[in-house]
Amino acid sequence: MNIERTDSGVERTPGRQLRLMTHNIWNRDANSPEWEKQGFDCSAAVRVQGLLRVYRETQPDVIGCQEASALMSDLLKQGFEAEGTGYTMIWGRFTPILYRPDRLELVDSAFGTYPETIDGMEGTFNDVKSKSWNIAVFRVKESGRLFLFATTHLWWKIEPTAEKPEGRSVQAGSDKARELQLASLTARVRQMCVRYKCPGFLVGDLNTGYLSQAVQAAFQAGFRHAHDIAEDYAEEAVGYHYCFPDGFKTYYDERPFETAIDHILIYGAEPGMVKRFERYSPDYYFPISDHSPAYVDVVL
Repeated sequence: MNIERTDSGVERTPGRQLRLMTHNIWNRDANSPEWEKQGFDCSAAVRVQGLLRVYRETQPDVIGCQEASALMSDLLKQGFEAEGTGYTMIWGRFTPILYRPDRLELVDSAFGTYPETIDGMEGTFNDVKSKSWNIAVFRVKESGRLFLFATTHLWWKIEPTAEKPEGRSVQAGSDKARELQLASLTARVRQMCVRYKCPGFLVGDLNTGYLSQAVQAAFQAGFRHAHDIAEDYAEEAVGYHYCFPDGFKTYYDERPFETAIDHILIYGAEPGMVKRFERYSPDYYFPISDHSPAYVDVVL
């Protein structure tokens, strides 16, 4: 198959194609003292310029964000308006959806946060109500086809182990919490897909790998991973690197695909629908966010 290439070098498959992206953009508004000491700036005002560059180069039609603070959302909107890009934002607390109204018409939407507590389990499983989901149903103006797009961010802590029995990032029941959160969302997505007779794309930072019970349960519910059904290209890299308040590193993690935590799951995928599953990880991206954006090219 012939491949079209944009000015930035990003490949696009010919045909009636949409590019759907998931992107954790790092909830960090102010510069860090450690970054400042090293001569860098991780404030939202600086990092948003890198995000805008990513979107100019990849040209997604829909972006499902995670960890998007109110300030970063405002800065993105201002940047899009200054560039004349024309993205519209569907509010979703820390999980907004950005889309191109010149190509897509919004038909329906829904938003919710996951419960802070779970019966029979100790502690909270939703810090500052940042773990949420956002759903939009779109009509493709060119074809008239409908599709559902959902973005989410699941609970982040890990289960205690012998090597790490406790700590800030450790909490018993975390795996089960993610499983329950994702199961509640996949059920909602399936219901809305049936109602609108359309395929559904569930994207986000699930904070758990391909082999986890949470993701495997989604497969059992009829979802498929974009990586598994992409016809032209399937990314193997995990798209993750160190970028935190104490600094950043200039290399990407080399781990098996199954350990990646940013996913694109599809319900009702038709034969030939999914063309590319890819992560975008240019060198300039190191100080922007620890998560590389992932996207899928589909033909509807």
